[in-house]
Amino acid sequence: MRIVKLNEQSKQDILACLLKRDPNNYSGYEDRVQEIVENVRNRRDEALIEYTEKFDGVNLSAEQLRVTEEEILEALSLVEPSLLSVMKKSMKNIREYHEKQKQYSWFDSQPDGVILGQKVTPLASVGVYVPGGKAAYPSSVLMNIIPAKVAGVERIVMVTPPGKDGKVNPVTLAAAHLAGVTESYKVGGAQAVAALAFGTESIPRVDKITGPGNIFVALAKKAVYGHVSIDSIAGPSEILVLADDSANPRYVAADLLSQAEHDELASGILVTTSMELAKNVSEEVEEFLKNLSRREILKKSLENYGYILVADSMADAIDTANQIASEHLEIVTRNPFAVMTKIRNAGAIFLGEYSSEPLGDYFAGPNHVLPTNGTAKFFSPLGVDDYVKKSSIIYYSKEALEPIHRDIEAFAEAEGLTAHANSIRVRFEE
Repeated sequence: MRIVKLNEQSKQDILACLLKRDPNNYSGYEDRVQEIVENVRNRRDEALIEYTEKFDGVNLSAEQLRVTEEEILEALSLVEPSLLSVMKKSMKNIREYHEKQKQYSWFDSQPDGVILGQKVTPLASVGVYVPGGKAAYPSSVLMNIIPAKVAGVERIVMVTPPGKDGKVNPVTLAAAHLAGVTESYKVGGAQAVAALAFGTESIPRVDKITGPGNIFVALAKKAVYGHVSIDSIAGPSEILVLADDSANPRYVAADLLSQAEHDELASGILVTTSMELAKNVSEEVEEFLKNLSRREILKKSLENYGYILVADSMADAIDTANQIASEHLEIVTRNPFAVMTKIRNAGAIFLGEYSSEPLGDYFAGPNHVLPTNGTAKFFSPLGVDDYVKKSSIIYYSKEALEPIHRDIEAFAEAEGLTAHANSIRVRFEE
């Protein structure tokens, strides 16, 4: 891995490089995605079936789009019992963590007859996009569906591309069943997002769409936002390790590679105050690359977006971590809890040398759907809040309104909104 001495110029160059991966920069795909979205919106099932044959290589009828109970039972029989057991353990942790996020309706009453409050209501329906085909991502299935279940969403729809055999990957289907999905459909890509947003004869529309996908899925979610809600427009995965000279270079190297293997746009960055650690980590990375199965993807990822940055001080290192605002941040220092208090921007923070990033991906409980491409400066991980909406509650008695009605009328008239003022005034006419 390249080792760079950290200064203001190198920091800005790296930030500019990382931003090239932002899905919003891939405008060349937007016209193609918009065409797919509009075609599905207008031609519905007919368009879905055409795109499924074109992109996934399988010809399904409208009746075959929805996964049947028989297919679910078949999938469960094909998954190793040991993997089902692991998924159930993971589910327990995910559910317990997200149950602590639940918010409840509240009301505050005053002696003069004022009642203010907030009503928390689960969304009626959500759609979860899950990448499919040859790959299986049961962890993403759990991370999207379980918070929705905890929130109280009644209808949870999964869409995922079918394999060449016209079936959903059994591991994906088993995970969705265990997590409590309501219905599943064999459709992927931008066309699946459009179906969830506008509805077709076979797939009723939903209120919100969550879940990761490729650039076509990301841009389709952007295109339908406003017709439905979305969680975020996810970019490529990334990890930043913040370390001092106490860190184990072998652990750090392994953790950087754990995210770099996702795809060629993934990013792995080490920011450290130790040049010795920097050199040792670089050597360990080279050794690991000799034996890892996705070495070609790893090499391109590290060549394009992998860095080892050597800072003059921990304060500079922390400042850099806050500016990059990584999806995953590992703090491997003598006192990681003290460093953590100075971090403002990160999707998920892992503390200490035994809290490696895959722990969060699969098992610990916090959600692994996280803000990417610097959006951790203003976005949060997926959670229960993403599956509820809130309504304000306002009640005033006549006795509570009377002493303030002229103040409200004056405020409205100052804005030139005389009908607003009149709406209050008529209640106190002689």
